[in-house]
Amino acid sequence: SEDDDDEGSIPVRAWPSQSSLLKERPASSASQTSTVVNERLQELVRMFKERTEKAKEKLIDPDSSDEDSVIPSQAGPSGGGGGGGVESKAELEEGQSSSCCKLKAPRWIRACMHYRFPASIDPFTNIMYVLWMFLVSLAWNWNVWFIPVRWAFPYQTPDNIYYWLVIDYLCDLIYILDITIFQPRLQFVRGGDIVCDKKEMRKNYMRTKRFKFDVASLVPLEIFYLKIGINPLLRLPRLLKINSFFEFNERLEAILTKAYIYRVIRTTTYLLYCLHGNACLYYWGSDFIGLGSTPWVYNGVGNSYIRCYYFAVKSLITIGGLPDPTTMFEIFFQLINYFIGVFAFSIMIGQMRDVVGAATAGQTYYRTCMDNTIKYMSSYRIPKDVQNRVKTWYNYTWQSQGMLDEQELLTQLPDKMRLDIAVDVNYSIVSKVPLFQGCDRQMIFDMLKSLRSVVYLPGDYVCKKGEVGREMYIIKAGEVQVVGGPDGKTVFVTLRAGSVFGEISLLAVGGGNRRTANVIAHGFANLFILDKKDLNEILVHYPESKKLLRKKARLGMNGSAHYHNNQCRKPQKTFLLYDFAKTLLLRLLIALAAMLTKGKKPEPKEEPKEPPQVPAAPVRQETPKLLRAALEMTERSSGLKGALAKVKEKTYKSSISLQVNILKT
Repeated sequence: SEDDDDEGSIPVRAWPSQSSLLKERPASSASQTSTVVNERLQELVRMFKERTEKAKEKLIDPDSSDEDSVIPSQAGPSGGGGGGGVESKAELEEGQSSSCCKLKAPRWIRACMHYRFPASIDPFTNIMYVLWMFLVSLAWNWNVWFIPVRWAFPYQTPDNIYYWLVIDYLCDLIYILDITIFQPRLQFVRGGDIVCDKKEMRKNYMRTKRFKFDVASLVPLEIFYLKIGINPLLRLPRLLKINSFFEFNERLEAILTKAYIYRVIRTTTYLLYCLHGNACLYYWGSDFIGLGSTPWVYNGVGNSYIRCYYFAVKSLITIGGLPDPTTMFEIFFQLINYFIGVFAFSIMIGQMRDVVGAATAGQTYYRTCMDNTIKYMSSYRIPKDVQNRVKTWYNYTWQSQGMLDEQELLTQLPDKMRLDIAVDVNYSIVSKVPLFQGCDRQMIFDMLKSLRSVVYLPGDYVCKKGEVGREMYIIKAGEVQVVGGPDGKTVFVTLRAGSVFGEISLLAVGGGNRRTANVIAHGFANLFILDKKDLNEILVHYPESKKLLRKKARLGMNGSAHYHNNQCRKPQKTFLLYDFAKTLLLRLLIALAAMLTKGKKPEPKEEPKEPPQVPAAPVRQETPKLLRAALEMTERSSGLKGALAKVKEKTYKSSISLQVNILKT
């Protein structure tokens, strides 16, 4: 119809390929409508998929060009002709190929471009803040070290003045960023709560003295450059930002594992700076008097800074060998040098001693304990072999742990922090112990706080058989051996890291708390010890775990007893055969008695008479054929006639007592 033809001739702007589809539509209007709807829905799904893929690419590669997002909108206003759709697809493919051919920026550049500055900063744990404080400290040190040099020495000239000014203003920019961006975002504690609100953090910073010093450090005295020229002394207010330097030292020491190394370097730097300042003053005094005018001043030969620094070292350390001052200025200058040198170097030496003493405090404590123990053993004339073992224990414990008692370091911490440290250090070992698998997780956490680490030397008895068990042991490192046998040296089993022993006595399984075996350290062994009192206090709150532990300990006791008996009887074949024959005979006697009494009827009750007298020598019944065959076979196989004769005698006596009991009944 004409309406259909008009509808087919109308271009569709939103769908570039619609014109090619409309040419093949059927004649029916209903089918035409359904076809158009289906095709548009498919096209809509395709476009949504493309947009989803582009969004994923942007998330993966954020630096991809934004032209991809413009391509669908450019393809939209295309005409209804079939060529429009082909052109839009070609443009899309070209855009994709061009974006793929682009070189990707390095990852660190993309990370910096998409970095979002945090609204609040934790000054104690944020590493980025520590790095920023390092940059601020570099800017402060630039001013501290080079302002005196540029003022005293002729190193700042009109040819290089612009380089000095560029670095100066770069340091000023770092100061400004620190005051306006970083410091107002620092979290603080008020009433026990951590405040993270922007306004509150800004107000807190502006109320501190540090803010006043920071603002004073940026006083623009450089405007006087226009009148008196470029004088580095006008930048002296920049030194007021010394609080940033001290804060950087505190934050850096908090994150370093060996902070004493940095303290030694910092103390040495203080000493070098004192010499640096004195060298600058010496050159200024020499220039004020006149270079080379007197024997005491610098004569202008050689490198001026090195020569003046050499003079400062000899003067402050009072080495001597310096020319005598002649003028009043030289005499006063030298006297001040001597006084400053005495006090400064005494302070530096004392601080260095404190730093080194703090760094070696643990080793000093270890040596003190060892010396006192050796002195005690010598005074009581302890044998040399015992003294050597004690020394070995001290040396190995210090080398393996770096301390003598781990619990001593953790006693000052709160209970929650001690638990966190114990979980991180010991939970991986204790959680793999089969005895504690299936127990309450919180019960294991409580147990970790009560564990003590003890080192045993090779050959030390961890526990002995028959001792009262008050402790349970978990092997942290090394090996122990369960020994026994007639000579006490037979190794039944070797236990390694993660094994548990001593739990049978500790849990009082089987009605006793005695040790059931000897345990010896095989090499150096580091064990966790759990006291019985501590375990009972923990298990009171976990009854289900207590039942499970007792059950596992009971099973372990049965298994170990069976293994121990088998190992003990293994070398003694004679006793094994004797036990086998004895057991077999007893079972046969019980079966024979049951056969004799099975067919007997109970006799009627009669008046009580005198008890029948048991014959002195009752007639011995004939030995059953099965029993006789078993005895003959045992005698042939083992040849133990003497032992079996005793067994027969015991069997005969037991049969007589059995007959007497039968007659009484």
